[in-house]
Amino acid sequence: MAKSAIKDLLQDALDNSIQQVSGSDATFLYAESPTSPMHIATLIIVDGSILFEDFKAIVASKLHLIPKFRKRLLNVPMNLDYPYWVDDPNFDIDLHINRLKLPDPSNWKTLREMTSSIFSSPLDLRRPLWSIDFIEGLDEVSQVPKGSIAIVSKVHHVMIDGSSGVGIMSILFDKNLEDKDKPIPKPRPFEPDELPDELSLLLKSSYGFFKNPFKFPKLVGETAFSFIKANINTQISVKKPMKKGFSTPNTIFNKSVSPRRTWGTAILSFERINTLRKIMDVSINDLILAICAGGIRRYLQEREKLPTQPLVANVPISIRVKGEKQEMNNQISNMLIRIATHIKNPIERLEYIQEQTNLGKTRHKAVGAKALSKMADAVPFGLANLAAGLYSKYNIKEFHRPPFNVTITNVPGPKEPLYLRGHKILSIFGLTPVLDGFGLIIAAFSYNGLVSITTTSDAKTMPDADKFSRYIRESANELEEIILSKGKQKEASKVLKIKSISFFTEVKRVLNANEKMRKENIGLYDFCINLGAEKVNYQLNILENTTSVKKKKTSKPLVKIEIDDENLINLHRKKLLLDEVIIQDRIKLTATKKNSDKFLKLLSKLLEDN
Repeated sequence: MAKSAIKDLLQDALDNSIQQVSGSDATFLYAESPTSPMHIATLIIVDGSILFEDFKAIVASKLHLIPKFRKRLLNVPMNLDYPYWVDDPNFDIDLHINRLKLPDPSNWKTLREMTSSIFSSPLDLRRPLWSIDFIEGLDEVSQVPKGSIAIVSKVHHVMIDGSSGVGIMSILFDKNLEDKDKPIPKPRPFEPDELPDELSLLLKSSYGFFKNPFKFPKLVGETAFSFIKANINTQISVKKPMKKGFSTPNTIFNKSVSPRRTWGTAILSFERINTLRKIMDVSINDLILAICAGGIRRYLQEREKLPTQPLVANVPISIRVKGEKQEMNNQISNMLIRIATHIKNPIERLEYIQEQTNLGKTRHKAVGAKALSKMADAVPFGLANLAAGLYSKYNIKEFHRPPFNVTITNVPGPKEPLYLRGHKILSIFGLTPVLDGFGLIIAAFSYNGLVSITTTSDAKTMPDADKFSRYIRESANELEEIILSKGKQKEASKVLKIKSISFFTEVKRVLNANEKMRKENIGLYDFCINLGAEKVNYQLNILENTTSVKKKKTSKPLVKIEIDDENLINLHRKKLLLDEVIIQDRIKLTATKKNSDKFLKLLSKLLEDN
C-alpha cells in the first residue's frame, strides 16, 4: 500500500501536463503589492449595443481556445519554487464577467473614471486571473453612437504580454462583418484535472532541481560571457568607451505610488506618423519615443521639475521569433534608451533618440535577449519574492537612483477592423501596471489606421493624466509641422545635382563586401558636401555586419568630413590625388588625430579599390 502511494507521488512529480510559471512571468507575481496590482487592461469601445447574454455566450464558447482562462495558480509549499498553472475545478464564468451601467453624465470623463476604478482593483489570485466588465449606456461620449457599449478586460501580467494580448483579441472578436449571422456555438464541456497535492508539487520542484542542478551557474556564466562580448563590441563601435550604465536622474515619476490609477489617451493617425517616418528615415518606434519625450519634457518643465540630464526610458521589445507558435505568456526583453528630454528642438531630439535606439539594438543583440530572459528562471521564487517585499516595505527605492524613469511600449495591433456580432470595434486603449519607483508607463497601440498613446499613472504621481495626454497630442503636432516643413525643403533640394552620390554608392558596395575593412573602421562618419550655396550631409554608418549611407546630419560622428562636391567626385574618378587634396586643404577633417589618420587610411584604400 505504501509502495503504491509512493509510486503515485513519483508519477505526479514526473507529470508534464502541469505547466510551471516561468521566471520572467513570475516577476509580475512578486512585484504585486496592495498599491500595485500587476494586471494589464484594455478599454474597447464597440459601435452600438449588444445583448449582455449574447456577449457572455460568445466568451463562454471560446474559452477552450484560451486554456489559461480556466486555470489558476497553485503555490509550491513555503514558496520554494515558482507556482504551477492548474485547472480550476470551481471555475464559474459569472465570477469573471460583470454587467455595469455608465452613470450620468454618461460621457467620456465618467467612462474614464469608471475604467480607472475598475483598473485599480486587484484580481483574485485564488481564481483564474482575468475579468471582463461589460459597460452599457455610452450615451454622451463624443464621436461614439448613443447606446454603444464599452468592454474593460483585465488579465494578470503573469499570464500575457502585449503580443499575446493581441492574440486573445483575435480569438474573442470577429474579423468579418458577415460573422454576425452565425449562431453562437455552445461552450465545450470543461473536465478539469484533479488538483495535485502539496507533496506532489514539492517532489515535482525537487525533481526539476536535481535534473539540472547546475542551471543557475550555467546561466550566469552564459550571460556573463554575453555581457563581456557586448561590452567589447560596443567599445569598438563608438569613438570613445561608453560610461558604465546610464546616469539616470531622479524624477517625480520615481516615487511611491498610490492605489488609485489615473489614465489618459491621445489618438493619432498611423498614416500621419508613417509619413513622418518616411521623411526622416527613422522607425515608427523612434517617432513614438520622440512624441512621448516632447510631452514628458513639457509636463516636467511646467512643474519646474525637468532634470538637466535626459530621462531614461525602459522600452520593452518582443523576443518572439517570427513564425513561432503564439503562446499565452511573456516573451519580452528590454532596452534602456535616453529619450533626449534635455533637448528643446524636436528634430534634434528625434535624431538623438534614433542614435540611442540604434546603439541599444546593437548592444541588445550582442547580449542576446534570450540569455537575458533566461536569467529570471534561475532565481529562486522565494528569494525573489522576499527581495520584492523588502524593496517595497523598507522603501529602498529612496536610497538609490532608478534604473529608468518611464516605460514606453509600442504594440502593433490588428491593421483591419474587428467586429463583435456585426458591431465594429471603434477604439482600443491599453492600460498598464505601475508600481513603487516606476509611476509612469505609456503604451502605444495601433489598430485599424489609428495609434492610441495611453498613459497610465496614479493619483499621487500624475493626477492630471488627461492634461499630459493633451501634451502628447501637441508634441505630435509640433513634430509633424517641423518635419513636413523639412520635407518640403528636402523636395526642393532634390533639384540640386549631387555628382558625388556615385562615390557613396561605391563605398557602400566595397565595405559590404569586405568584412575585415568594416570591422577595422566601425563608427559613424559625417560627410558635409559643399554644393556652393547649399550644403548636404551624408551619414556613413559602418557596423560589424553591414554598412549604410543616409542623407542626414550626424550629431556626434567619429569623423566629420567637409569637402566640395566637385572635389569628391574628382577623387572618385581619379582626376585628383588624395595627397594633393590634403596639401591644398580642399578637405577638412574634424576629429582626434588618431581618428583622422585612421579615416584617411580608409579613404585612401577605398579610392584605390575604386
